[in-house]
Amino acid sequence: MNKTVIIIPSRLDAKRLPNKPLKLINNKEMILHVYEAALKSNAEEVYVATPDQKIIDAVKKIGGNAILTTSNHETGTDRIYEVFKKNLNSNPSIIINLQGDMPNIIPETINNLIDYMKKGECEIGTLASKISSNSELDDKNVVKVVVKEKLKPGMFVKALDFVRIDRIKEFKAYHHIGIYAFTNKALSSYVGLKRSKLELERKLEQLRAMENGMAIHVGYVESSPLSVDTEKDLKEIKNIMKTNE
Repeated sequence: MNKTVIIIPSRLDAKRLPNKPLKLINNKEMILHVYEAALKSNAEEVYVATPDQKIIDAVKKIGGNAILTTSNHETGTDRIYEVFKKNLNSNPSIIINLQGDMPNIIPETINNLIDYMKKGECEIGTLASKISSNSELDDKNVVKVVVKEKLKPGMFVKALDFVRIDRIKEFKAYHHIGIYAFTNKALSSYVGLKRSKLELERKLEQLRAMENGMAIHVGYVESSPLSVDTEKDLKEIKNIMKTNE
């Protein structure tokens, strides 16, 4: 089936910010901000994949699609694969793994990735934006993607590495945005791989693909959604989204 779906993995048991998906921003749960942005994209269907009934209830109260998954998944990608295989019968041709902690992501950002994946240029795609300060560059909570070229809007290139602290000065580092697109075949291949050395060391699951020879293409976008990982991030996103109302 030639269809693009977005699956948002979400769980309450976050170590740095417990109950993160249900934190209120402008009187709306964080997960609902992400879900509603996904609905406005060019994807045909949007689902939340979660082991937590409270998240299911929050999504369903606005008429959304939420699917209860098992609780023993090691990564978000493993969680979306359960929905892809069991609930969607492995049918969609493009699967977007959208992180549930980016409440100010805009639909156009998601569409950039969907449009590129439809060209069939890569198995796995993701996005990046500029790094705005030295403090951001040194912040371990901000994941960076390393590439060879200077990126421009709409440009996609092969990712060289994903790091938390940038030490590769001869290459270019950009702010990685927590969204991944897989082809049908690539998602099935990825989840069949064992967790890799660098994946475990850096706590970055995309490295599992790269250490097993799967290329990831990264595209540049102007907007930079904030990934909420801490109370400080939550306070910042509330201010940003209040300003943008």
